[in-house]
Amino acid sequence: MSGFAVIVERGEDGGYGAWSPDLPGCVAVSDSYDECVRLMREAIPLHIDSLRRHGDPIPLPSTVGVLTIDAA
Repeated sequence: MSGFAVIVERGEDGGYGAWSPDLPGCVAVSDSYDECVRLMREAIPLHIDSLRRHGDPIPLPSTVGVLTIDAA
């Protein structure tokens, strides 16, 4: 199985939020980028475990690439 894509966004308050397009409801929020990523690394397996315990389907990762494009 491939890994799940994670989007990390900077908030207006300077904090960070992360989410995964393939795992609705799996999110992390922190004051720092590094901690936000760490929390998301912890959240994904917990989220998948919760889906299993509730008998919900585990989505397959659908993202095949991630890039950032400058709007210069």
